[in-house]
Amino acid sequence: MVNEISRQISLERADILKTRIEPYLEAIKEIRCGLYLTDEIKDRQKKIKEKLNANEEEWNNWHWQIRNRIVDSDKLAEFINLNEKQKLEIDAVGKKFRWAISPYFLSLINPEGNHYNDPTFLQSIPIGLELEEGIGEPDPMAEEFTNPATCITRRYPDRLIINVTNQCAMYCRHCQRRRNIGEIDAPQSKEHLQEAIDYIANTQEIRDVLITGGDPFTLSDETIDWLLGELDKIPHLEIKRLGSRMPITLPQRITPEFCHMLSKHHPLYVNIQCNNPIEVTEESKKACEMLANAGIQLGNQAVLLRGINDNPFVMKKLNHELLKCRVKPYYIFHAKGVIGTMHFRTSVDIGIEIMEYLRGYTSGLAIPTFIINAPGGKGKTPMLPQYSISQGRDTVTIRTWEGEIIQYPNKDADINFGD
Repeated sequence: MVNEISRQISLERADILKTRIEPYLEAIKEIRCGLYLTDEIKDRQKKIKEKLNANEEEWNNWHWQIRNRIVDSDKLAEFINLNEKQKLEIDAVGKKFRWAISPYFLSLINPEGNHYNDPTFLQSIPIGLELEEGIGEPDPMAEEFTNPATCITRRYPDRLIINVTNQCAMYCRHCQRRRNIGEIDAPQSKEHLQEAIDYIANTQEIRDVLITGGDPFTLSDETIDWLLGELDKIPHLEIKRLGSRMPITLPQRITPEFCHMLSKHHPLYVNIQCNNPIEVTEESKKACEMLANAGIQLGNQAVLLRGINDNPFVMKKLNHELLKCRVKPYYIFHAKGVIGTMHFRTSVDIGIEIMEYLRGYTSGLAIPTFIINAPGGKGKTPMLPQYSISQGRDTVTIRTWEGEIIQYPNKDADINFGD
């Protein structure tokens, strides 16, 4: 009898939990995911290869992809439908802010669709809103005042950034460092990199280095190997990280030789940036799996972007797709107030709403930390839903993920271990 009652209570609870997940199950029917659109994407790639007169070997060569990036509106109009207003906007923005898109990433854009509803288009192709005057700052993170040595940014006691290049495979329209992009690819010289290495070697408290840019994966295998090798020689340096969007925007960069080279430099971590489920494709999944198979732990640093992922269901689906690729959702960044990118910015409330929806509605592995980067280089500040309601002498009042208010004990155990 007791078992029958317990089973009935459990079944009733299961019915309640099912109602919690039903809105998501309905919503994901309309969310486009790259892994489920392989045939559609392959068909676009075939057409792009024909227009560029490229064979399969060239398509899969990351150097070819870089050389054949689309950088003007006339060329872009050969691949996707653009009206004259859009072309004029692209040209006008291009005079102030550089843009380029790899043929691979271009294949994720629906050529005939509404481009202003297309997350790939919005992240990669300029629109007129980038030229809104008087909105945003060139350097809201004050990196100019946190660089104690050439190409270094230091905001925290035990870690720092090495900015190794201004080059990327694709220039994101929401880029926080667009002031550094310019019109010429300019990797840091070996002398500047050596200066950064020397600073780290002479600063005993630095135990963690993030190599970023631009995108460090645009550097040659030999340069990355040399840099990681020099960092390996520093006794007090414990871990190294690489921040790259290329496993998403140009997965052809991830080759067996590249992964073998990286595997020589453990402990090594790679953080990628993937912002919408459409970006998780057969190719990007393969690239992430190759890195993971080389012993590299992968994390994703999404940016909360209006019209791209400012929706709890989209963000949840993105995180699920990433976990299938062995990528741990790590951060969701509130978009920084960078000039030319303010149309992407959401309220902080949207980010907290997304976090509220993730907690309890999916596994902890799929829950990143929502971060505001405090202006002026003051560092990352986590933003959380309010689960702690009040605190008393012996109890705290908490709110569960379902909104239930309960009392929870708040006392040390009255036990002496020596008794």
